[in-house]
Amino acid sequence: MAKEIERNFFESVSRHFDKAAEYTKVNQGILDQIKACNSVYKMRFPVKIGSKYEVLEAYRVQHSHHRLPTKGGIRYSSKVNQEEVMALAALMTYKCALVDVPFGGAKGGVRISPRQYTPSQLEKVTRRYTTELIRKNFIGPGIDVPAPDYGTGPREMGWILDTYRLLCEEDINAIACVTGKPVQLNGINGRTEATGRGVYYAIRELLNDPEMTKKIGVEPGTYDKTVVIQGLGNVGSYTGSICQEEGGMKIIAVAEYEGAIYKKDGIDIKKLLRHRAKTGSILGFPGSEELKERKEALFIDCDVLIPAALENQIHEENAHKVRAKVIAEAANGPVTSDAEQIILDKGIVIIPDFYANAGGVTVSYFEWLKNLDHVRFGRLDKRFNQETYQNLVELVERMTGKKVSEREKSVLTRGGDEIDLVRSGLEETMVNAYTQIRTQMKKQNIPDLRTAAFAVAIKKVAMDYTQLGVFP
Repeated sequence: MAKEIERNFFESVSRHFDKAAEYTKVNQGILDQIKACNSVYKMRFPVKIGSKYEVLEAYRVQHSHHRLPTKGGIRYSSKVNQEEVMALAALMTYKCALVDVPFGGAKGGVRISPRQYTPSQLEKVTRRYTTELIRKNFIGPGIDVPAPDYGTGPREMGWILDTYRLLCEEDINAIACVTGKPVQLNGINGRTEATGRGVYYAIRELLNDPEMTKKIGVEPGTYDKTVVIQGLGNVGSYTGSICQEEGGMKIIAVAEYEGAIYKKDGIDIKKLLRHRAKTGSILGFPGSEELKERKEALFIDCDVLIPAALENQIHEENAHKVRAKVIAEAANGPVTSDAEQIILDKGIVIIPDFYANAGGVTVSYFEWLKNLDHVRFGRLDKRFNQETYQNLVELVERMTGKKVSEREKSVLTRGGDEIDLVRSGLEETMVNAYTQIRTQMKKQNIPDLRTAAFAVAIKKVAMDYTQLGVFP
């Protein structure tokens, strides 16, 4: 049954699309164009691993060219297949439109299990994959800009950048060919945490919405809300730590590849990460109890369940077991379309993936702009703002006759660094997108957040196609 569900990931996305399209009044021809994948590139290439050659299967899908460049991550997983990459590329189109990031959607993947390869072998794979993309004109600052995804990170993005610069040395904007790079290689501060931080902002907005919290029967606010996290990779770990530190939330269970743990009075995520780094496992964390099956974590009674692993984790066979009040889809497609109605009928609110995890592409957009501008955010105005704030504080002191303490003064007069500006821009993006989704829900009496979010995104993409003259 699991294989059948996996094959239908793109179909699941299409079902969500069709459900929302009924609320848009967009011409059917335009809807058909928006839903279709424009370009699908399937490739096979040899890589020498040790003394043998392996022929690897890989993909790059450009879902929509309504805006350029297209944008989307590259994942390394033994489960990568064409349907999955098409579905993820489609979600990227709707995600970018929803949060007003001017990209078309794309996605890529190489069918390997990264755990089975050494860093030097992964470098060979990454460089060869990049070479294939360059040959077919599937990468470039104004064409298609990859980013990290499951199984990849800043290291792989650095290899992609280096390969692109070697083969396209005449491109003055070469550093903008990929995002999610290490900061020292023209990346941006805040990109690594961006997806997890965006998930937190999405959860915070929902829990600060009195109408939605009344619907699920909890008090407004994030403080002391119980959380379960499935997946402690980049997204899950940052989501958990930010939920704890900035939201005062309590992480009561965590599931990972090696198993799952539960602790009623709360798990300190940073201590858990240190424990895992030391022992290689989350199991055995002091004070926690081990669950019999790692998927049991999905069915623990909690306020917020955060699936931050892979797609299709909650399907029609297990959806009835979920007892969370809110599911925040940090991963792409963790709830299948067949399972969604079961979940909604139980009164559970789902924060849809292409909104919840939009932090990554939002900050990737900031990085892309930084690379094209060839200047770091904050460099031009940090000192100016600092001096302006300093003058205002001194004016207040003169007018009131009271002195501001040095500590307070340092806080009040501080100019924004790059990471401050990135976090501010991300927060504004997530807050604004939530407002648009809720406005759409109320305006058309749409029953759930996902359908409303799709409706908002579809209308924006349709407007672009109409303005481009593709459908005069």
